[in-house]
Order: sequence, then C-alpha cells, then structure tokens
Amino acid sequence: MKLNELADNPGARKARTRVGRGIGSGKGKTSGAGQKGQKSRSGVAINGFEGGQMPVYRRLPKRGFKNPFKKQFGVVNLGTLQTAVDNGVLEEGANVTIAVLAEKGLARPQKDGLRLLAKGELKAKLNIEISGASKAAVEAVEKVGGSVKVLAPVAAEKAE
Repeated sequence: MKLNELADNPGARKARTRVGRGIGSGKGKTSGAGQKGQKSRSGVAINGFEGGQMPVYRRLPKRGFKNPFKKQFGVVNLGTLQTAVDNGVLEEGANVTIAVLAEKGLARPQKDGLRLLAKGELKAKLNIEISGASKAAVEAVEKVGGSVKVLAPVAAEKAE
C-alpha cells in the first residue's frame, strides 16, 4: 500500500446536504422547510412551545434558590489520608498541600480549593495546608500531633 492509495471506506464520510440548489437535488426551492407558516421562515425559535397549551415550565411551581456566590470545594477525608499513609503513598510527618494531594490522586480540587473533613480516623502525624477544614477535622489532626494551616481564600488573592 502507498500513501496515494489511502482512502476512507465507502460511505464513511457523508457530504452535507446543500439545500436550495435546484429541483434535481431533491432539496430545491423550499429547501425542505415546506410551504408558508412560521417554521418555514428564518429566525424561528419555539423551544418550549406546546401548541398554545400552558407550557410545562409555567404549569409547575417555582421552587428554591441557586446561590451564585456559593463556594465550591473538593473534599478530602481523614480516612483517605490515613489509607494513603498505610499504603506508602504519603509519609508520616510529611507536609501535605493541595498540589501534593492532587498529584497523588487523593483528591480533586474544585474552583475554591480543597476542604478537609473528619470522616474516618487519622493515626499518622501530618502537617496539612488546605483551603478549608471542619473543626472536627482540625481537632483530630492536632490530637495526633499534626497541624492544619488554612490558606487564604482564592478570591482574596486575586483581588490584591
């Protein structure tokens, strides 16, 4: 086989339909839009229109509120950190940062960083630098001789 003999399988690439190109094309004159009416004209967008019946988005009650300023944190649990120490992924007494956790695949930081939660039990001493932490998690880390340093919010750093 040579480079000039390379070709797609027959029917692998289908040419787009060129509408309005004569009666013989099968899509001439009205270009497949039929005759007259709103949908045959340009600029029509009738998503959600139900033929005059009250649309579903108006029949159902409006509920709730979505806070546009809500903080989005990834989560890392104490149990996850202990498992990582047990498996040799982290060393006892190590400095654990968001970058280290992401690199080792232990947590996935979100827009506002990572938050340490107290699910599970920590026996190893670790020095943790993280975006946020629950009180219970901080107490559990300090109880085994480690430390938790909560970093400044990401938004505050951008403002400076």
